[in-house]
Amino acid sequence: MRHAFSSFSIAIILIGLSFSHEPLPTYERAVRHGGIAAVPLNQHGHPIYQRDRDGVPMCPKGLRMYPTYRFQHTYGYQAQRFRCPLLHPQSTGETCDHPQFLKGKGCVKDVNWETGALMRVSLDRTSPLYKAIYTQRTSCERINSQAKELGIERPNCRNRCSIANLNTLIYLMINVRALNRAKSINRGLLQMN
Repeated sequence: MRHAFSSFSIAIILIGLSFSHEPLPTYERAVRHGGIAAVPLNQHGHPIYQRDRDGVPMCPKGLRMYPTYRFQHTYGYQAQRFRCPLLHPQSTGETCDHPQFLKGKGCVKDVNWETGALMRVSLDRTSPLYKAIYTQRTSCERINSQAKELGIERPNCRNRCSIANLNTLIYLMINVRALNRAKSINRGLLQMN
């Protein structure tokens, strides 16, 4: 049982997915278990705001914004409202050319303050660990694509044993192809020396 649980933990800690919508529960599970979720960042058309190391957004002027209050967002997550650091908690007397500052209220950002959401925006996508997990994810996608091409998605068999045997043969073919590619590459490298 302990071995099964540790394998399960590793599977959750190293999550590599490709979603167009980046589901936040994926990040939450990874954070809960002390891992990372190797999902490419998708801002959904929103501009990327600079953040401090702890996730606090920076205003367009490059100043750390001031947290005012937390609230339950209409989408169901815990949010934190940040306000213009030149006006909150009290006015500093400095000016800014931001359109909201000229209106008198300053820039305001409502940020998803859940741990998974903070990981989503603060994850170092240039780190070796992220790149290794992301590479595994893309290689899995290539293997699944080959399996789909070979008919694993809709087998013409009717019983479970036949389908299992067919899947085994398909994955054997994929492995043989990979081995042939590796041998071909090695032959080319040997000829270069």
